Amino acid sequence: MITWDPLTPENIAPLVRNTIFSGSIHCYRSVDSTNSLALETAVRLRQSEPVPEGIAFLADEQTAGRGRAGHSWYSEPGTGIYGSFLVRPPLSPADALWLSLIAGIAVQDAVRETTGLQADLRWPNDLLLSEKKFAGILTEMSSESTRVQHAVIGVGINVNQEAFPADLGETATSLRIESGREWPRLELAAALVRAVDREYRALLRAVSGPVRTPNLRYEPIIKRVEARSSYAHGKAVHVEEDGGYSGVTDGLDPRGFLRVRTDQGLRIVVSGGVRPRTRGVDASGS
Repeated sequence: MITWDPLTPENIAPLVRNTIFSGSIHCYRSVDSTNSLALETAVRLRQSEPVPEGIAFLADEQTAGRGRAGHSWYSEPGTGIYGSFLVRPPLSPADALWLSLIAGIAVQDAVRETTGLQADLRWPNDLLLSEKKFAGILTEMSSESTRVQHAVIGVGINVNQEAFPADLGETATSLRIESGREWPRLELAAALVRAVDREYRALLRAVSGPVRTPNLRYEPIIKRVEARSSYAHGKAVHVEEDGGYSGVTDGLDPRGFLRVRTDQGLRIVVSGGVRPRTRGVDASGS
């Protein structure tokens, strides 16, 4: 029997003081999608005032949760963390990938702080335990040709699920399944808000800080992602892009894209899904 611990602003507020989201956390029992709600809020706010820098939306349930590449996100009531963070980063649309990468680091930190579990990061937006996905990130934005007007960083974390539908059973897991115990969502949600705040501030420093070589502006973030991901270097993978191809990963390029060395030469993964290649057979995953 899973204990449902509803997330409320009153409970979270004392745990996230001094973050950009302090005083701007909205919690819901059920929504269709926290990302949709955040995007709709941004559009509504822009009609009368500038979009604030830092609003968090958390829900106990999503009825139409979305994942990357048009996939749905299974959002069982009361067992996961389904959240979206509305920000106004001084980025060009071409640099929006950094938001997903820092969110991955934030999820890792929040999970480790709360549970002690060390998650793996699969470029660009999946978090794994025992090679199964327990968390995902979906970044969406509104932009002009040269700048992002506002962006929404969506995060879904499987926390206390005990089982998944048959079509997800081979690829999905939860913190409870991996650890054998239930975890308080309030503590994890607060740790996530703090971690997103911390990583977002680090990104802002990278964007605005002085650098001698512009190509190296994001190098500290690249090094951290590479250090936290078994997929960054030396991983035999299959890439679901441009008809599909296989190779071995070779770190991130200066824009945050994944490099893969193939028999035909070096290729840069821009948006394709990356899956492990085992014994010469491509693993599909989800």
